[in-house]
Parts: sequence; structure tokens; C-alpha cells
Amino acid sequence: MPIPIIDTHLHLVYRDRFSYPWLGDVPPLDRDFTLETYLPQAEAAGIAQAIHMEVDVAEADQMRETEFVTSRGGKVIAAIASCRPESRDFPVQLERLAANPKVKGLRRILHTSPDTLSQAPIFTENLKRLAAAKLSFDLCVLARQLPLALRIARACPEVQFILDHCGVPGVKDRALDPWRADIKALAAEPNVACKVSGVVAYADANWTVDDLRPFVTHAIESFGWDRVVWGSDWPVCTLTADLRRWVDATRAIIAGESEANQAKLLNGNARRIYRLN
Repeated sequence: MPIPIIDTHLHLVYRDRFSYPWLGDVPPLDRDFTLETYLPQAEAAGIAQAIHMEVDVAEADQMRETEFVTSRGGKVIAAIASCRPESRDFPVQLERLAANPKVKGLRRILHTSPDTLSQAPIFTENLKRLAAAKLSFDLCVLARQLPLALRIARACPEVQFILDHCGVPGVKDRALDPWRADIKALAAEPNVACKVSGVVAYADANWTVDDLRPFVTHAIESFGWDRVVWGSDWPVCTLTADLRRWVDATRAIIAGESEANQAKLLNGNARRIYRLN
């Protein structure tokens, strides 16, 4: 029987409820992606539970998105909420989010933001507050921004960070360097974990498992089997693959590893790192 999966990176899109300013720039994703659509696909792929990842809704909808997804219940067991660490109002936002027991971490999209945003002193000073709140922070950066992510992690040693999408490598262009060295440097920080997610979205539409393998294996080798989690990045993964194909590719890449290590990536580490009940 396949090892069950905790999907740590599920996006749900409900355009009748929330505004998504960025969707207009990505026509294939500019439609609803609901829990009712996801669940049958997830069950068929062996996904047992999921964590909702904020979808960069309009700022006015951030709190309402969190409240909505954490009320879904069932297989959606937790959420990573949107936040604005660059704001002086962040402490108030954090207090409200931390009061929701299903919120396990926060994220601020950085790969579409100016580099200066995350490097301002207020940003890291606010992130340091997450340690006392027992919340993690997902780092969503481009490959070229990995050195910026390293500075953030070093500035907040008590905070648990999770690097999304293996640092967004250029899979389509087979751009292994300098990505490999930057991943190694980030992995040297003990407070950073890596999410094996999203790589299919950066691959060619006709990708093969061997196209993904060097990126996934390097990330796992760098961080070690105790600091990696898995995420679908659904529905963004549908740009080049359906959910089942990405799951099957992951299982093929790690097939030669022990069952214990596979279980760490697919569910065990997620429970520990995201403090799931």
C-alpha cells in the first residue's frame, strides 16, 4: 500500500468570494479551483490530508481567506496564512492569526515583490515574533533570491522557515547552477526546511521524471531526510501536469530510498515541522 501523503501546499481558488489580482496574468489558472474538485484527485493520488497555502488574495481579503479555509474541515487540517511583515500593523495581524488553532504558519509572497521589501529591518524584526507564537514562515523566492532568503533565516534563528518549491529552480532550462550552491548554503542553516513542490510548474510541458530528478534529489540531499516536506502546489502544478502525475513522479524519484525516509518526506516531517495535531 502506498505511503499516505500530507499535501503541504494546496491552493483553493473561489473567485466569487475573494479577489486574486495576479490571476489575470495567468489565464490557465484564472478560474475556480475548489475543494470539491481537489478531493477526488487527491484521494486517487494517495493524499490523505492537506494544508492550505494562502493564494495571494487582495490584501482586504487576507483574513477572510484564512477564516474560510480553516472552516472547511475534513482533509484540510491546517493553513498557512497570508501576512505583511513589512507593516507596522503586523503585531496586530499576528495576534489575530495566532488565535486560530488551525493556522500553523505564515507566508508573504517574495518572488513577485521588490527585493528591498524583505531586506528592510522591520521585516525581519516582525518575523522574529513568530517564534513566540509557534508559527513557521514559508519562504517563496526565486532562485536568484536565495541569498536574500539566507539573510532572512540567519537574522531570525529561532524561527522555523520552509523554502517553497525547492527555491524555484529553472527546471525547463536545466539551470542547476548557481542554484545548487545557493541551496547548499541555505540548507546549512538548521532553522530552514525545504518543500519539494512546484518544480513541475517550472519544467517544460513535456517533462520527464529525469528532468525533475536532479533538482529534487539535490534539494533532499542538501537538507537531509529530516528537513523536507512534500507539496502539490495544486492547481499551479496543472500548468504542466495533473496532480496524479506529479505524485507518481515524486514516488518514482524516491523509490530507491528506505520506507522510513519516504514516509518522512511524504507525511512525517510535515507533522513535526508544521506542528500538526
